[in-house]
Amino acid sequence: MPAYEEDLAEFSRYDTQVLGISTDNVPSLENWAKSMGGLSYPLLSDFWPHGQVALKYGILREEGICERALFVIDKQGIIRYIDIHPIGDQPDNAEIFKVLKKL
Repeated sequence: MPAYEEDLAEFSRYDTQVLGISTDNVPSLENWAKSMGGLSYPLLSDFWPHGQVALKYGILREEGICERALFVIDKQGIIRYIDIHPIGDQPDNAEIFKVLKKL
């Protein structure tokens, strides 16, 4: 998440809104963001009903957490890019910028 924070100006150049979403509750998300020095983009809670957004996107694990996934959704609501990768891996923002450049 800090990598997205660092590149917010670049995301802005593509008229893009960065959002984080987690199955954690709001207080947990707030504390997590504070532990990283804060984030200036929205963090959304998919806590109740638990994981319904993650379920609809096909990324909810059986144990109730979601995969680390990136979605680029255009202004018409069409998913243009999906990247699901191991939770410990940080994807390269350059790949996302390539996709955004094509939109």
